Amino acid sequence: MKLFTGLVFCSLVLGVSSESWFSFLGQAYDGAKDMWRAFSDMREANFKNSDKYFHARGNYEAAQRGPGGAWAAEVISDARENIYGRAADLFRHGDSGHGVADSMADQEANRHGRSGGDPNIYRPPGLPDKY
Repeated sequence: MKLFTGLVFCSLVLGVSSESWFSFLGQAYDGAKDMWRAFSDMREANFKNSDKYFHARGNYEAAQRGPGGAWAAEVISDARENIYGRAADLFRHGDSGHGVADSMADQEANRHGRSGGDPNIYRPPGLPDKY
């Protein structure tokens, strides 16, 4: 736990090098809200093959907030893949769709969105325009 706390703190300090703390934390907060909105929309849509689109969209919207939003998107995405994906595999006996290949594809969609790439390249045909 101490190692995790140290890593989070160091990445926060490194990410704030040219921004004021207040601005960075505001961007991170808004970016976290963007990530939550994408997650909520994904669950609401419950649309087959839309997972990568919502990953890319959440990361894209968060990163548009600035360095704090990009930092929040990266931390949340990594935590989701490293914690939730493993727990889902454990409790669903490996059929959660979160195997290594799926996790790597999710992370690629996350990086694509965070780097400013268009999330619509992952949009599945037929997904309602609401999303």
